[in-house]
Amino acid sequence: MPFYEPQNCPSKELFPGVTITPIWGEHVMMSFVRFSFANALVPTHQHPHEQAGTGLEGEFELIIDGEARVIRAGDAYVIPGNTPHSARSLTENAYALDIFYPIREEYTRDLL
Repeated sequence: MPFYEPQNCPSKELFPGVTITPIWGEHVMMSFVRFSFANALVPTHQHPHEQAGTGLEGEFELIIDGEARVIRAGDAYVIPGNTPHSARSLTENAYALDIFYPIREEYTRDLL
C-alpha cells in the first residue's frame, strides 16, 4: 500500500508518554513520535540504524553523543548508527518524524 494516514495506523508506546507510529517499506522506515506530556523521556540508547528526523510540533531536547539541542518545528537532525542519543519533551504534545535505515524490526513485529 503506497498511501497512509498516520492517525489511522497502529501505534506503540515505547516509554511513558512516548508513542510511535511506524510506517515502513522494504528498506526504509518513518516513525511519527508523540511526546504526550512535558518531560516525557526517551532514555539514552544506541542502535546500528542510521536515523534522521525533524521536529513537527512543540519542542524537545535531543542529546546526540553528548551534544544537546532544542528541536522545534522545522529543525532537522541526523544520528549516525551506534551513536548514543536521548530525547526529552519540553512541551506537551511535542511531535517529531524519525527516519531509519534499515528498518527497525523491533518496532514493527508487534504491529504486523
